[in-house]
Amino acid sequence: MARCRCGGRALCLCLLPFLMMSHLLVYIMVSIFVAMSYTPEPQLPLHFVASGASSNSGALAPHPLAAFWNLRLVDGALWNRLQHLQDRQHNPILKGNSTGGSSPATGRTTVLGTGVSPPCGPDLLWASQLPDFNTMPEQMQDFVLSMHCRHYTLLMDQPDLCSGLDNESDTSMLFMAIKSQVGHFENRQAIRETWGRSGWVKEETGGKRWQVRTVFLLGRQDTTTGPHPDLGALLQLESKRYRDILQWDFRDTFFNLTLKDVLFWDWLSMHCPHAHYIFKGDDDVFVRTGALLDYLNEHHASSQGASNRAKRREDFLVGDVIANAWPSRQPATKYYIPESFYKGFYPTYAGGGGVVYSGALAVRLHEISQWVNLFPIDDVYLGMCLCRLGVLPVHHPGFLTFDLPEADRGKPCAYHRVLLVHKRSPKEILTLWRQLRPPLSEC
Repeated sequence: MARCRCGGRALCLCLLPFLMMSHLLVYIMVSIFVAMSYTPEPQLPLHFVASGASSNSGALAPHPLAAFWNLRLVDGALWNRLQHLQDRQHNPILKGNSTGGSSPATGRTTVLGTGVSPPCGPDLLWASQLPDFNTMPEQMQDFVLSMHCRHYTLLMDQPDLCSGLDNESDTSMLFMAIKSQVGHFENRQAIRETWGRSGWVKEETGGKRWQVRTVFLLGRQDTTTGPHPDLGALLQLESKRYRDILQWDFRDTFFNLTLKDVLFWDWLSMHCPHAHYIFKGDDDVFVRTGALLDYLNEHHASSQGASNRAKRREDFLVGDVIANAWPSRQPATKYYIPESFYKGFYPTYAGGGGVVYSGALAVRLHEISQWVNLFPIDDVYLGMCLCRLGVLPVHHPGFLTFDLPEADRGKPCAYHRVLLVHKRSPKEILTLWRQLRPPLSEC
C-alpha cells in the first residue's frame, strides 16, 4: 500500500473524505442491487412485526426494537406469504418494484395501486394453498374463499350525514361508527335514545358542546346461519326514519367485520373527512359519552403547543390495549386461526368493543389498509394497520372491554371512572343511562 510522505500529508488529508464517501457509495449500491435481485424462499422464517420491548406500566403499548420493513420471508403460512409480497412491493426502498408482481407461493399475478377492483366471489386459488382447508371451520373457509374482495356495493348510504359541519371549524365533532346487524334493531334504538344520540352533546364536567354524528355499519343478513325472517322492508323504513344506516352487499359474519372497518374508512374519507375524532364500537357496549368528550377535550388541549405533541394528536388512538397476544389454535373457539393461515404473534392492538381515534389517523388508516391483506379478526387487523404506520395505541383503564368485576356491575358508582363497558343488553343500556345521568353526590 502506498504511504503518504510528510510533504504530501495535507494532500492525503484532503483526499481521505472522498475515499471514505466512495467506499460508502459502493456499499449502498451493492446493497440495493442485492435487495432488488432477492427472491424470497418459502422456507425462510417471518414475523409480521418485529419483536418489541413491553412497557405494560406505561401509557404506551410495546414498541418495535427494529425496523418494520423486512425483506426476509419467514416460513410460510398463507397470510404471511401474501403480506410479504405486499411488503416488498411497497417497501419505500424498493419503489421501482411497485407496479405488480407474482406471488412466490401461488404464481398468481397481482396488479396493485391501479384502482381496478378484482372480480368478487368465491375463489379456490388460496384454498388450494392450504393443505388443511377442508378440515377448517366453515367461517374460516368462507373467509379464505373471499379474502381477495374488499370492494362491495353500498346498498344504503347517508351521503349528507356530515353536510354543513365542515364550515364550523370551531366546533369539535365526534363521529360514532357502530357495528350492528340487520336484526339488531333493539340495540340500535337503545343507542339512539342514550349514549349514541346525534346532535349537540355537552361534556360531562367541562360544559363545552360537541357535534355528535352516529351511523350504524351493516352487511347483508347471513342466511347460512339458519332461517331468518325477511327484515329488508323494516330496515328500509328504519333508514328512512333515522338516516343513520350504512349497509354493504356482503354477508354479515364475524370474520367479515374487518370489511366494515375498511369500507367505513373509504366512506369517511369521501363524506366526513373533517371529523375530529371517530368512535368505533359494537352495538352491545355502553359509553359514557359526556365523560368521553371530557377526556378528548383534555387530550386535545394537552396535545397542542409543541410540534411533537401536534404529531401525537394526529396519530392518536385510545382503548383497551392488548399486547403480546397469540392466535387461538383451538378449532372450537370463535377466534380460531389455523397455523397454515397465519404464523407469529399479533401486533399490539386495542380491544374491538370500542376505540377512539383521530380523524387524521382515520385518513391514514384508509390509505395504509390498501397494502395490508384482510385478516379475519377486525381489532387485530386494525393493530396491523397501526403497526404499518408506526402508531402506538394508548391504553386507558376506563375502556372495560372485558367488563367490570361481577360484584360491581349493579352499582352506579362503579361506573364513574368508566368510559366504555362491554357488554350490555338494550334494557341494561337504558337502565344505566337513567342511573348515570344525574351526578351522584354519594360517589
